[in-house]
Amino acid sequence: MTYQGVLSKYGGLLDLPPHTSASAVSLLEGNTPLIRADNLARRLGGGFELFIKYEGLNPTGSFKDRGMTAAVSEALGRSALSVICASTGNTAASAAAYAARAGMKSVVLIPQGKVAAGKLAGAAAYGAKVIQIEGSFDDALTMVIEISNKHPICLVNSINPYRIEGQKTAAFEICDVLESAPDWLCLPVGNAGNITAYWAGFKQYDKLKSTGLPQILGVQAAGAAPLVLGHTVENPETVATAIRIGRPARAEQALQAAQESNGRIIAVTDQEILNMQKMLAELEGIWVEPASAAGLAGLALEIAAMAFNPRGKRIVAVCTGHGLKDPEAITDRMSAPWVVPPKLAALEEIILG
Repeated sequence: MTYQGVLSKYGGLLDLPPHTSASAVSLLEGNTPLIRADNLARRLGGGFELFIKYEGLNPTGSFKDRGMTAAVSEALGRSALSVICASTGNTAASAAAYAARAGMKSVVLIPQGKVAAGKLAGAAAYGAKVIQIEGSFDDALTMVIEISNKHPICLVNSINPYRIEGQKTAAFEICDVLESAPDWLCLPVGNAGNITAYWAGFKQYDKLKSTGLPQILGVQAAGAAPLVLGHTVENPETVATAIRIGRPARAEQALQAAQESNGRIIAVTDQEILNMQKMLAELEGIWVEPASAAGLAGLALEIAAMAFNPRGKRIVAVCTGHGLKDPEAITDRMSAPWVVPPKLAALEEIILG
């Protein structure tokens, strides 16, 4: 079997400079599973097909790898020596990993005390210079933009156009598996690069293969919902750290994607996100970080509120990151494990009552 990364498989469909393919930096990202979720669909009322696009199975545990292979390959192709990004965690780990593979230096700026340990550990493991700032992600993004404009350091946040090119391959994969676009696509929205990329990918594939277009349901956390509120959020707060962003870099494109697809962007509470994270793991065996459950939480909310009728529809929910990215979301809330002596009778008492 031959394994391919997204540049090898879909490079001919991506708008990348010629020097990118000559210097491709890949960890065999992409080709993540589209998992049918019948148990969860029944719990939500049934009568529709539900699939989970499990992006947590990318090499560094999140969807960011799709765009990072393109951004870092382009940077290496023009002989850049280092990359920089602001991050709530997943971008940091991905940038550091691909920079390491390319033999480049990486610098990541993170908001102090606002990044899950699993993500911070990833960036450190891959050798990044990790800098915490006394401010928000949005402050960090402003700083990396300023320094990359002043010095020859490649910015690899989602405002880098090659990130979007790589990330839209997820839409191609969904259409390849289903042989069409789904009726609805549900996904979390933070900095809004992913919703932008998916919509671009679906539109491109529809022109090439007449796959049709989905309606898009973008979902933000209630404490970090600038696109729902209609204004920036200066101090965003949510347990879903990956989407704790108050000034999305691609806000305009996200709103355009929702409007053009006849979809919408909504907000859900932290409790709804955590409930869905637990439900997905217990019903389907799929463990995702809190932010990844936001799209499904939004779907559940829309169904419960009868905002749309899912019957007969084919729905894909994008789960962007693995649960191991933020294990504290579970361990901080779990009950203490049972402790028993090494005797069968004690075990039987607990298991059998």
